Amino acid sequence: MLNQSDLSTLNKNDRVDHFLLVKKIESRLTKSNKSYLFLELGDKSASLNANIWDNFDEVSSSIFTGDIAKVIGVIEDYQGARQIRLNSIRKLTSSEEVSPIDFLPSSKRNLNVMISEFKKRIEKIKEPYLKQLLKQIFDDENLKKFSTAPAGKSWHHSYLNGLIEHTLEIIRICDLMCDIHPEINRDLLITGAMMHDFGKTAELSFNSSFDYTDKGKLLGHIVISAMMVNEEVKKITGFPEETKECLLHLILSHQGRLEYASPVVPKTLEAITLYQADELSAKVNAYKNAILSQVNSESGWTKFINLASTDLFKHSLTPDKDDEINKSLFD
Repeated sequence: MLNQSDLSTLNKNDRVDHFLLVKKIESRLTKSNKSYLFLELGDKSASLNANIWDNFDEVSSSIFTGDIAKVIGVIEDYQGARQIRLNSIRKLTSSEEVSPIDFLPSSKRNLNVMISEFKKRIEKIKEPYLKQLLKQIFDDENLKKFSTAPAGKSWHHSYLNGLIEHTLEIIRICDLMCDIHPEINRDLLITGAMMHDFGKTAELSFNSSFDYTDKGKLLGHIVISAMMVNEEVKKITGFPEETKECLLHLILSHQGRLEYASPVVPKTLEAITLYQADELSAKVNAYKNAILSQVNSESGWTKFINLASTDLFKHSLTPDKDDEINKSLFD
């Protein structure tokens, strides 16, 4: 068990004397073509950038992404965001018993509660072919992998158990939209919600750090998900062709736009609902975590977030505390 303060609790000028996970390390160039070494270092609570400007060959040849490093430095503020000014960094030695899993963030929701909620939602599916398909795909082995995986490498729900958390959020949003618009096929939509990101279990590796697998880079989670559904449907005698096509359309169109890697755009009520539910879950989570990760910076704003195309305001209007975070929809 690590005995060190969380990065998220450190403020400007606080000393860093930590074991940290190397989430990224790469050589970069300044605008004037000067080489420097960029690092992203983190624990479960936060990730901070650090740069080495001179004499970094030894570090770059001995420390790699996914390694644990001993880091000595000071927290400083750069353009409204915290970063680490390094005094020294070295790779973990064989006598230092620290596991990479100690540094991977995980969902704040209780995993057993989420798994129970997910299983109960499968049981609520009335359409027999869709229910059989879900039970085939989410067998014990696949459900374990699905409930462990992050939903992304860095943008949203990028922590262990993030994929099932993200999926449950989407299911709740989709259920609400079905209550408002009874014309939506609820069973089809919820099945699509459960399946749309399943391919991320193969797209992402999450043993020592979050990164893309070779399969993930070559195919992407949308194609992986669609291929698996297509193969599993073949095992179910009499599975309706139109149901299969509409389900595959949900998966293939769930990112909404061709430029966002969806092979097709949403063309059914269920598909547009899934796309917008996915967007809502992903962006609220990403924006929330961007704000929380910079809560200790002196500025009232986050740094500019490229994926959001804006900076975010950290207002002081906090809601009342409650214990709803681990509550299942079906409790």
